[in-house]
Amino acid sequence: MDFHLPYLIDYSHLAVDDAAIFCVAALVGIMVSAEGQAFVATLLGDARAGAKDRFHYNVFLHMSVLGTLNFLVAGFGWAKEMDIDPKKLKSHPQLFLIIARLSGPLANLLLANIAASLNWLIGSYGYEDKVFSTVAVVNVTMAVYSLLVIPPLPGAVLLFAFFPDNDFFAKVKKKLNFLGPFIIVGIFAAIRFSGWNGLNAVITPIVAAITKTILGQ
Repeated sequence: MDFHLPYLIDYSHLAVDDAAIFCVAALVGIMVSAEGQAFVATLLGDARAGAKDRFHYNVFLHMSVLGTLNFLVAGFGWAKEMDIDPKKLKSHPQLFLIIARLSGPLANLLLANIAASLNWLIGSYGYEDKVFSTVAVVNVTMAVYSLLVIPPLPGAVLLFAFFPDNDFFAKVKKKLNFLGPFIIVGIFAAIRFSGWNGLNAVITPIVAAITKTILGQ
């Protein structure tokens, strides 16, 4: 099945079934990214009994307003930032924090591979699949774009890991976390409505290569 990447809803020729499948793929991607981070953070030492933001698998509790909106604008988005306390992590707190954050995109890639396998299985019986192929495409897109070092994307941990532990940089981090979502939505809204490729010119070939590989195209 051919996709225009990043996979975007065509609002001028809106197909209800395609829009519904895309929304389901996005919601599943949000949940998997958030719970993947929670799972690895717990394994690495930040275990929290009865934590309300972990292991409930309720996607609506993980949704960020701007992160969800960005799916409609740019074909990818993000979950609310998972609360991870580096002080509770084991022997290498900064390294383990990076691993925990990046486990979100990794979880999206794992889900994409599972969806691609189910797509192949359905296709082997002569049926055309839209659902699992869309889940695969959306989650690969989410995983790759999540590596951008712009908060609140998980990849921002690669930037914050080098911040000294003092009040000044704590304030800078807080400001970037506040402004980051608006910057991302603004950048990709400009890209979509201006026709300028922007970051997509660099990232889309990566998404396309991974997607074609896992879908066997």
